[in-house]
Amino acid sequence: MSWKDDVYLVLERDPAPKSFSEALMFSQGLHAVLLHRISHRLYLKGQYKLARLINYWSRVLTGADIHPGAKLGNNVFIDHATGVVIGETTVIGDNVSIFQGVTLGGVSTAKEKRHPTIMDNVIIGAHATVLGNITIGENVKIGAGSVVVKDVPPNVTVVGIPGKVVQRTVCEYDRLQKVRQESLPDPLMETLTDLCNAIDSIERRIEVLEERVKKP
Repeated sequence: MSWKDDVYLVLERDPAPKSFSEALMFSQGLHAVLLHRISHRLYLKGQYKLARLINYWSRVLTGADIHPGAKLGNNVFIDHATGVVIGETTVIGDNVSIFQGVTLGGVSTAKEKRHPTIMDNVIIGAHATVLGNITIGENVKIGAGSVVVKDVPPNVTVVGIPGKVVQRTVCEYDRLQKVRQESLPDPLMETLTDLCNAIDSIERRIEVLEERVKKP
């Protein structure tokens, strides 16, 4: 795909830019993707220092640190690039959306595949962390702030620390794109709610037993 396609992608997924020129000039996520495509080509040619130099200045300019070795597919959208970190052996498929503060990192220092593989049509919410040589299946939604350290099957929603599957849906990418992070389930809150309900039930039973004991 051409750089123009990347600009039109920003206009499609980000309501803030009002024109092609505004998206081109001021979208940091777009700049991070475009500069990465240049550094990645140099990396594949063995020009590692030059690739890392472009990576370095891209990080200074955009706030995103995308290693030149990482593989990005078509239609990868990064919204508010600040704090995005994508490791060397990361593989990202097509039509993936990544929000600010996302980390696609490793848990090993071995010279092997140590970063995630993100399949097509995945949405990764703000400040989510995906670690290790794991695979995130197609059409997955990862909620904001989640930490994922295990493989995730396709067509599910994952939230929490550690990430847990809270919803299984087979849905189109258009519907995925319209997901609202605040509407995603919160397994921790659900667990606390269940615990509070259980405590209330026990307290009511104790009150009933105490009343029975007091009666002559």
